[in-house]
Amino acid sequence: MAQAKTQQAKTQFGYRRHPDQDRPGQSPAEHAVVVVGAGPVGLSLAIDLAQRGQRVVLLDDADRIGEGSRAICFSKRSLEYWDRLGVGDRMVEKGVVWSVGRIFHGESQLYQFNLLPEDGHKRPAFINLQQYYAEAYLVDRISDLNGINLRWRNKVTALEQRNDSVALTIETPEGAYRLHAQYVIACDGARSSLRQMVGAEFAGQVFEDQFLIADVKMTAEFPTERWFWFDPPFHAGRSALLHRQPDDTWRIDLQLSRDADPTVEKKPENVRPRIARMLGHDKFGFEWISLYKFQCRRMDRFIHGRVIFAGDSAHQVSPFGARGANSGLEDAENLSWKLDRVLRGVSPAGLLESYHVERSLAADENIRESTRSTDFMAPNSSQEARLRKAVLSLAKETEFGKRMVNGGRLSVPCSYDSPLSSPDAAAWRGGPSPGCSMLDAPIVGENGYLTDAFREGGTDFTLLSFSNGAAIDAPDGVKDIRIGGEGGLADPLGLVAKRYDAESGSAYLLRPDGYVAARFRHPTRTAITAALLRAEGLN
Repeated sequence: MAQAKTQQAKTQFGYRRHPDQDRPGQSPAEHAVVVVGAGPVGLSLAIDLAQRGQRVVLLDDADRIGEGSRAICFSKRSLEYWDRLGVGDRMVEKGVVWSVGRIFHGESQLYQFNLLPEDGHKRPAFINLQQYYAEAYLVDRISDLNGINLRWRNKVTALEQRNDSVALTIETPEGAYRLHAQYVIACDGARSSLRQMVGAEFAGQVFEDQFLIADVKMTAEFPTERWFWFDPPFHAGRSALLHRQPDDTWRIDLQLSRDADPTVEKKPENVRPRIARMLGHDKFGFEWISLYKFQCRRMDRFIHGRVIFAGDSAHQVSPFGARGANSGLEDAENLSWKLDRVLRGVSPAGLLESYHVERSLAADENIRESTRSTDFMAPNSSQEARLRKAVLSLAKETEFGKRMVNGGRLSVPCSYDSPLSSPDAAAWRGGPSPGCSMLDAPIVGENGYLTDAFREGGTDFTLLSFSNGAAIDAPDGVKDIRIGGEGGLADPLGLVAKRYDAESGSAYLLRPDGYVAARFRHPTRTAITAALLRAEGLN
């Protein structure tokens, strides 16, 4: 991605020598986990592991954050994860909260949507927050923890797989040193050097259409909504997107022709007339300008020996739909609890294979949705262009036409067809099925929401039960959340029971990442234990 120089003040960190560098080459330091890449995914994964009691070395080849806003849309699911990492409040307080989007064709609005129409959730559907803020808050959180050693300007230059470890060569301003890790987690982005070191490639599609990103500083009265245009009057024949960010900054995406010269198009003097036509004035400044092409690709396998890939190093999607950073954060929460259990010796190493199974399915879903969005926004053939024209025409008159319009299907948690899930043994009319993410709802007690109760006391396996006066006790080591009954949490609006299709005596077994491992109409200790063993990779 070509970038113009950002005017945003950068947060820069100094290089510091570590005692590992003073060890003789024949006896390098040994660590349980080394995470490579201090972006949102690597930072979040390191925090998650540290909160579980693991010691983590986090390496980054740069010494700063803040190179443009990059990812800005963070989902409800990501915010709930960041709540568990101790940074959710700070993200939401700074971010711009939104749930409504509008789709336009020309000057006319086709329809609007609300991504979270129901009340009774702690977190909003999305916030917009520049990535450099998110990274800065995560780095601050790391400074509060004892289990993470964050080393800036430490670049991995070589990797050697061994039977029980990975040997890394790391270059620093003071020369190279080596260390060994039981596991290495590659969070080093789309141009991952570790992916090249293990000999893995991306497979997928690179789209030829180009898009211009401009972060524009201005005072404007636009509502806090996602606006997307097909064939707008200010950018005829193309598409455009507008998002509000904090600090009176606005993200604008403009589709360009396939043969546009990136060097020419990204020059501020050439971008300014385009933005002025859109806004109807030129009273704005630039914070960041970039050009990109859509890429929808992934690795065949996310696990290579003891090197595990997460985020953009494992998969790439187009930015429309906010599926990139959010899917990377879902990788982190999926992997952390499994790796922790393996390192503690309470689950076999085979549990890690479920990370590849589940998150590769999620990557396929994100790539599929992202590709469909791209094909609709930038048709590859005259037939696709005619289809889009017909759909946009139908959308003006019909509801089914509106549902066919694709301006970027926005990120939602993936549902896993997982070897860790136990199938339903009884009929359910609704509620999250095994392999689906837990749902939030208001409660009385704890901090007021079910996700808070899940977070309190640490997140291991949890039994969520709906008491009938004789609720079954959770197995040893499983946290117990009871709704109703003596000593249970109150469900003041009935939304917990409604969202979980719960009857008296129903129960859900939740994984440490908040996914449903199993659910029971009439739970027994035997059934719960069997489901727990399966979810732990022990059966």
